Amino acid sequence: MPEHRPLQPAPKEAGLWRNRTFRTVFASYSLSLLGNTFHSIALNLWVLQTTGSAKLMSLVLITHLVISMLFGSIAGTVADRVNRRQLMIAADLFRFLIVGGIALCMALPDTPFFLILALTAIVALAGAFRGPAFQASLIEIVGKSGVSGAVAAISVSDNLIRIAGYAAGGTAVALFGGVFAVALDASTFLVSGMLLLFAGRFPYAAPERQEREKTSFRADFAEGFRVVWNNRFVRGAVMLLPLVMFFFLSTFMLIQVMAVQVWQASPLIFGLLEACIPLGYVVGSIIIMRFDNRLRHRGKLALISIVLMGPLFTAISFIGSAAPALPLIGLVGVLFSFSTTILFILIRVAVAPSLQGRVFGLLGTLTSVAPPVGLAVFSALSDQFGPAVIMTYSGIAMLIAGTAAFIGLRSMREYN
Repeated sequence: MPEHRPLQPAPKEAGLWRNRTFRTVFASYSLSLLGNTFHSIALNLWVLQTTGSAKLMSLVLITHLVISMLFGSIAGTVADRVNRRQLMIAADLFRFLIVGGIALCMALPDTPFFLILALTAIVALAGAFRGPAFQASLIEIVGKSGVSGAVAAISVSDNLIRIAGYAAGGTAVALFGGVFAVALDASTFLVSGMLLLFAGRFPYAAPERQEREKTSFRADFAEGFRVVWNNRFVRGAVMLLPLVMFFFLSTFMLIQVMAVQVWQASPLIFGLLEACIPLGYVVGSIIIMRFDNRLRHRGKLALISIVLMGPLFTAISFIGSAAPALPLIGLVGVLFSFSTTILFILIRVAVAPSLQGRVFGLLGTLTSVAPPVGLAVFSALSDQFGPAVIMTYSGIAMLIAGTAAFIGLRSMREYN
């Protein structure tokens, strides 16, 4: 087994936002994410306008799902074997070319849908390699002492852009057309890659591969699974995070169904309901970022947050109108932030930097599969028994699962 050397010493940073490398990478990530929201709206609209088929539109989502499921662990292993910054730059520049090709195809008449789908699969594949490289790079950029603030800042950016990005993307598509929106997405990948190039070498990066003991790809791939299985805390986190997302996203879908079918919410209230979860997530992430390393008993806090989400979902299922449910939905968003953001922070602290690509690759595979499965199951049950009933039982199931995790995952409960 290769030796996992400590991170290289770097000059002590005065603070997260004074770290020029982090600011540059943060801007790169946020910009490419904003472009993705434009692309998603424009591509879905193009598919509906040219084919009139919702099933074909769903193939785009399925394509991303399959790529993530098949290549997540492979991409994570690659991210641990090569220079992660260079891998991200290559992925961004490659996506710039392919997304530009998608925009060109959309502008041409009679472009076959399956050509767009094939190009989308290539873009998803490049994204699958960039994802674990980015996740594993944060500790190389800010060091262990800055991980809490960095992960929380990324979470804030992620949710704020999703709130504003889809509205801006819809406006851009309405004013300038889908081709413009997808071309804009391509340009964000180019700028993102250039920002990463400008960022320079990550200050806490491990030695280059040639300076370390070399092992085969197969050995590195297998080692990633061994690390997850043999480390009780990491094994618990990798199992728990997909389960939380399975229940959370599926139950939130039931809230949306209740808003329409049961509460008969107005468009304004429905919009506020949609914003409650990401806003709650932002509030939770800001709290984590504000307290940073002063936050104690983080493992216990993450587990308690998971436990409390269950009763809140059950309580929401008994509310007769949308407006009173809004504060509870916002609180669920805060608890979801505490549970997931803290666990992502602790994984980075618990896992050797040289192995984080493999861990996040596997985690990305599992978290990409769990939500669609949950949505399919919960939507079918909702159609048969009604959303309120299924939400009640979902809340109870989440309470039981969270309590079991709190009791059974001692290593996580005691992790500070």
